[in-house]
Amino acid sequence: MQYLSTRGHPDRKRFCEILLEGLAPDGGLYLPEHYPQVSDATLSAWRRVYHDEGYAALAFEVLSLYIDDIPAQDLRALCETTYTEEVFGTGEIVPLRHLEDDLWLEGLSNGPTLAFKDMAMQLLGNLFEYELARRGEQLNILGATSGDTGSAAEYAMRGKKGVRVFMTSPHGRMSPFQQAQMFSLMDDNIHNIAIEGVFDDCQDIVKAVSNDLAFKRQYKVGTVNSINWARLLAQVVYYFAGYFQATTANEQSVSFAVPSGNFGNVCAGHVARMMGLPIAQLVVATNENDVLDEFFRTGMYRVRGSADTFETSSPSMDISKASNFERFVFDLLGRDGARVAQLFGPQLARAGHFDLSGDVAFAQAAERFGFVSGKSTHGDRIATIRDTFARHAMVIDTHTADGVKVAREHRQPGVPMVVLETALPIKFAETIVEALGQQPERPARFEGIEALPKRVVVMPASVEMVKAYMVEKCE
Repeated sequence: MQYLSTRGHPDRKRFCEILLEGLAPDGGLYLPEHYPQVSDATLSAWRRVYHDEGYAALAFEVLSLYIDDIPAQDLRALCETTYTEEVFGTGEIVPLRHLEDDLWLEGLSNGPTLAFKDMAMQLLGNLFEYELARRGEQLNILGATSGDTGSAAEYAMRGKKGVRVFMTSPHGRMSPFQQAQMFSLMDDNIHNIAIEGVFDDCQDIVKAVSNDLAFKRQYKVGTVNSINWARLLAQVVYYFAGYFQATTANEQSVSFAVPSGNFGNVCAGHVARMMGLPIAQLVVATNENDVLDEFFRTGMYRVRGSADTFETSSPSMDISKASNFERFVFDLLGRDGARVAQLFGPQLARAGHFDLSGDVAFAQAAERFGFVSGKSTHGDRIATIRDTFARHAMVIDTHTADGVKVAREHRQPGVPMVVLETALPIKFAETIVEALGQQPERPARFEGIEALPKRVVVMPASVEMVKAYMVEKCE
């Protein structure tokens, strides 16, 4: 399997090359040259594998279609090491829970940091350690987080040989629990940088460093953000697992509702659908930062500046530049790398938006790719949390509430709608208390986490200052 850039760079690379690289040399994102097609017979075989052998075995089947430069026995061992009951708290790994009338929740938040990011990040940590040991190399990971990516990456990479993590986050904009999860880690290979700005400032810094090819090569800089194809690939697996739990036969289709900010989680659903998984709709649920909802309704992709990015009660989605959206637009426009390079390069830099409303490809977006969308506000969030608790005795987090609210607007009779749960409620306790008048359940291992000593450096939104800090810690 060869991988190409969404912006048309002529080079083709193997999986393990792009695993450690992040962005392509032209600033594009990597995608496979083609999506392997899953036949009805393969889908049936995978259904048996999942029910008989479990999630790790299914992960191996999916990943092996895209990874042919790691020996099969090693890849299988990596999957089996990653997806265990010990790590994820349940042998099911991603259990499905019924809410109401064809509405289900897929539990993706059973990992070490209580968020769906663990599903991919735990595998990524093991892949990094494996490949770096094979090469005898070191890697400096630079990441950006709006809340959950950072802690998931740090918990996956802490103590890993050959890996340092430099994680940027928007200063003061994460929940107290999220901050405590990250900043209380004292491992020598973990470095937290709080940027005076919003998530998009952090993301811009990561992209700028990744585009400085000389610096990137000298200091062996990689990424764990969902711009890393390996992370997105790992997320494809739970769409198949959710489908196999929600159906009994391949003739049935399923829809997925996905709380979305950076478009990585739902982009994995797009990949699964392109492979042939019978997905009726991919429902993109945004919060008040509704860049993606605006696009799927109107064809206009309009990024917001820091001043126009709202601080909300679903903070992990407080994003106005959806990095992974470029991958979908590449497929939407018939994999025209030159056009994607123009849209996401000069066009966005100059105008801050691009408009595909008049393009025939946009008119086919819902029909060809299954995408629909909706928006949820703070009031919607509170109402959905209250309603779900009152009717189902279930507490859901704020982001999952966004997903449930929008999912209800797009249900189709007889088609199971699976909402991807994104985090446990304890990560956003303040809003849960506002909605329900009570504290959410807290796993015992996180008791008192907010009171632990913290290690974090605060700095302005400066690419040069971040680079200087990385150089200092690498010496």
